[in-house]
Amino acid sequence: MKYLFVYLLLLFAVGALNAQNYTISGYIRDKASAENLIGANVYEPDLQAGTTSNEYGFFSLTLPRGKHTVDFSFIGYKKQSMVLDLKRDSNLNIELEMLAEIEEVTVYGTEGSKVDRTQMSMAEIQTSTLTKIPVLLGEPDVLKVIQLLPGVQSGAEGTSGIYVRGGGPDQNLFLLDGVPVYNASHLFGFFSVFNPSAVNSVKLYKGGFPARFGGRLSSVVDIRMKEGNMKEFKGEFSIGLISSRFSFEGPIKKDKTSFIISGRRTYIDLLARPVMKIVNKSTDGYDYTGGYYFYDLNAKVNHIFSEKSRLYFSSYLGLDKAYAIDEGYYVDDHIRYNEKFENGLKWGNVTNALRWNYLFSPRLFSNLTLTHSNYNFNVGEESYIFNTKDKTKTEDFFSYDSGIRDIALKMDFDYSSSKRHAVKFGIENIFHRFSPGVNHVKYVDGENTTQSADTTYGNTAVKANELRLYAEDIFELSPKIKLNVGGHFSLFNVQGKAYTSFEPRASLRFLGSEKWSLKASYAKMSQYVHLLTTSTISLPTDLWLPATKNVKPQIAHQWALGGVYKLPKGFDLSVEFFYKTMDNLIEYSEGASFTGIGNSWENKIETGKGWSYGMEVLFEKNIGKTTGWLGYTLSKSDRQFENLNFGEVFPAKYDRRHDISLALTHKFNDHIDIGASWVFGSGNATTLALQEYSTASGSYNYWNPSIEYYGGRNNYRMPAYHRLDVAVNFHKQKKHGMRTWSFGLYNAYSRQNPFYLDWGYDTQHGYNEDGWYYENSKGVLKQVSLFPLIPSISYTYKF
Repeated sequence: MKYLFVYLLLLFAVGALNAQNYTISGYIRDKASAENLIGANVYEPDLQAGTTSNEYGFFSLTLPRGKHTVDFSFIGYKKQSMVLDLKRDSNLNIELEMLAEIEEVTVYGTEGSKVDRTQMSMAEIQTSTLTKIPVLLGEPDVLKVIQLLPGVQSGAEGTSGIYVRGGGPDQNLFLLDGVPVYNASHLFGFFSVFNPSAVNSVKLYKGGFPARFGGRLSSVVDIRMKEGNMKEFKGEFSIGLISSRFSFEGPIKKDKTSFIISGRRTYIDLLARPVMKIVNKSTDGYDYTGGYYFYDLNAKVNHIFSEKSRLYFSSYLGLDKAYAIDEGYYVDDHIRYNEKFENGLKWGNVTNALRWNYLFSPRLFSNLTLTHSNYNFNVGEESYIFNTKDKTKTEDFFSYDSGIRDIALKMDFDYSSSKRHAVKFGIENIFHRFSPGVNHVKYVDGENTTQSADTTYGNTAVKANELRLYAEDIFELSPKIKLNVGGHFSLFNVQGKAYTSFEPRASLRFLGSEKWSLKASYAKMSQYVHLLTTSTISLPTDLWLPATKNVKPQIAHQWALGGVYKLPKGFDLSVEFFYKTMDNLIEYSEGASFTGIGNSWENKIETGKGWSYGMEVLFEKNIGKTTGWLGYTLSKSDRQFENLNFGEVFPAKYDRRHDISLALTHKFNDHIDIGASWVFGSGNATTLALQEYSTASGSYNYWNPSIEYYGGRNNYRMPAYHRLDVAVNFHKQKKHGMRTWSFGLYNAYSRQNPFYLDWGYDTQHGYNEDGWYYENSKGVLKQVSLFPLIPSISYTYKF
């Protein structure tokens, strides 16, 4: 790692000595809202020198003294060209105007071009796509769109979880304005926590990870929130079948300070509550109610002190809650007793980020960030019986809590030493507090207090400190060869043990011509958190756990090789091959679960290894009236644990051999556009008993249990999965804004896709030829399907 920082010092020295070069720098923004544009292109065609704006819209490009024509462009915006006579460093703030229709912008020789950039295994999701691709119940969802990309697989039917290149659900780093989100799911995994109304940009990294990212093995989902309109007040609200959402933004002080606030809430519980009270109204004095809801709230404020200094504060708050309540009364010996029984499950995330951007010079941009993240889940039940005569109360209470809290401080730098070098480096320190699982039991006997009890037991909290350092440089060896080389160093202190990891990262691009390039990458990744899970959907009972003195951190090595070819009329074709190894993976031991008295989670797990490899093909079109992509993945993912499956290799539960996805949007005119997606996936792996043996001897004994023989973990393949979704949007310009009606069909041809499989019985009965009654039961494999054809409708108004 020390050699990287020596290299950085040399770059600073070279930049300082090169007096004939000058730097243009500034921010690239949307002209209408002053929203910063992330990943906009800056290109000098004569020198074939270029760069892109960073996650704050800032760019810096160093050029020789003299006259230059510089192009500024971004997908969906009009290209802007400027003639500059460089005699000194110049500060430029560029405002680009949005196009009515996405046109082709030819950009060669800049890191923003897919053909030219060194970064591979990365996809960007246009925010306009989020509201056009049809999804379950018409709820726009970032992660469901990401599931349509090659190399990304979904878990169970309809869920928003992602499994990237054979990795597990815990191996995805979800960043919301740079803050990790540990549980990214609402509604038991069927929706993600990311409100599309608040999203500015989405990037998915599947491999070739830049050195600035660390902490996960399989992917990084980098989501940046909108910053708020600096020019005027804008807003929108949407009403759907199960939830409503709103967003409001505008200037606090025009061109100086802005804000945005967005929120969502489901209302299934509010609509169902009166119906449930009527249906479950009983004559014995007892009433039953229950429900489920989730909400989330995003807020952000940003203030410009000067061209060199600006401040951002962003926050997210989300909660899911499911509950059931049974209350009433009974009379015994002329005494009335009031009773109440309540069961509940809730989980949620809170994230906060305070960021300060400061421009030390046109070449050196800095960002100081203080973040806080907290995830917690609770499952429990409580009851009481109240004696109305003696005024005594007997209470019974149980709860199980688990969670994780992070506080971090990070400093990042972007440095442009010359037109051939773009350097990023930084340092971060994270303080973790893990609560793997605490049980709280309380019993109060209102009539005999000596029978009361109040106790807490379970896993103790684990505190850990993580230090990260990184440096990376994108530089040209020649016009055809470009490299991104860097390193990520981490130190994890926990329970008196220190784990260290140096993770080299390298990406190489060979530019064959302006139309095609070949790429290769290698990345080592370390992960100091584990997720113990028992299902293919994201449940709040999945436990986030740290590496400890007894449980090692996860390690992965990934190699990738691919190419990109630019076809006529805005089409791109990319092909990638990858191979990944993973060590120190954990799974529950046979028969273990997240509950249990007096048994640490470390005693419930097994440690093993895994590997995955495959091929990904992406054929896409990002311009014109019709846009979208066709993706195909051929892959294999295996696991091996010494004490599971008799030590034999078995397929991961999210292993899927073939995966196809088609996503299309078409704009007929300013009033009508449509979206459609079709997915196909060969069967997931599942564990099923192959044979059953009765332990009864002699005559049949109904109460005698049977023994099931499985033959191996994940020994059966479920039927293939495929589904078509369609949606149409009708827009109309009203006096004060734009009205949109959206109609959709999820699973348009009502395919009965497998949610899970289990053995059951088919019983045949009747009378035989002799008039005797008979009844025969035959064991059969039964499929449970979740979603048939589901229509959706929503109303959106933007003003």
